[in-house]
Amino acid sequence: MSNSVKALRQTAQTIGNTKGRKLELVRIKWLWEKVNDFVIGSIVPFLLLVIWQVSGDLGLFSPSFLPTPLQIAAEFRTLISSGELTQHLSISLQRAVIGFLIGGSIGLLFGFFVGFVQKLEVLLDPSFQMLRMIPHLAIAPLIILWFGFGEVSKIVIIASGAFFPMYIYTFLGIRSVDYKLFEVAQVLNFSKTKQIFRLILPASLPGILLGLRLSVAISWLGLVVAELIGSQEGIGFLINYGKQHSSAELIFVGVIIFAVIGKLVDSFVRWLERKWLSWRDSFQG
Repeated sequence: MSNSVKALRQTAQTIGNTKGRKLELVRIKWLWEKVNDFVIGSIVPFLLLVIWQVSGDLGLFSPSFLPTPLQIAAEFRTLISSGELTQHLSISLQRAVIGFLIGGSIGLLFGFFVGFVQKLEVLLDPSFQMLRMIPHLAIAPLIILWFGFGEVSKIVIIASGAFFPMYIYTFLGIRSVDYKLFEVAQVLNFSKTKQIFRLILPASLPGILLGLRLSVAISWLGLVVAELIGSQEGIGFLINYGKQHSSAELIFVGVIIFAVIGKLVDSFVRWLERKWLSWRDSFQG
């Protein structure tokens, strides 16, 4: 009897070790694929940087017109060592986050209400669609006239941009829920609360997350507009300062920061999409 128990334990241990090795191989394969994708995606930018640097060293263009990557990197080091970059970046991020939270939250609420209530769609949606077509640059001077050059006007500009993508895609996500699911819910005797939280919200989540992604992007663009029009602090201020003092390196620093932070935030939202929508099958190319 003891030999049989020992044999069973050894068999279970062998199976466990085999599964562990398989899981480890899967992790290694996944990590290798990610590293491989990163290397492949870095080839073109790396070659462009090399060509750019070599062309600048050969004097094919003026540094005041197009500074080399090493000159831009030197400007980065100067701003980091002085603490200016951290100060301006933290202020810009704070503005963007506050504006996005305000505009995105209001857009999410209106998207829910208008999506659920058809009479609200008739009442509100035409006005929202008309306001949505007004560009940031057109309405920004009016907002500054109303609220001044302080923080309120900048947050209002960012929030106004964040509102519309969140509203539209929340509304469309709710309205695109398959009606057959409601028939199933009726058969299962779902209450209104269960229909909202177990049917409508999960089914409309892809649209809501798309709205979130676009809302974050528009908030970041709104930050650029707000800080370029009138600001004494922030990354947009650095770009303006570089323009006024003909410092192309400083302008490039600001542009690169906007690009990198925007990409990081977009990648984070895409990660949320993959995590929360892992149940959905889609074509991967």
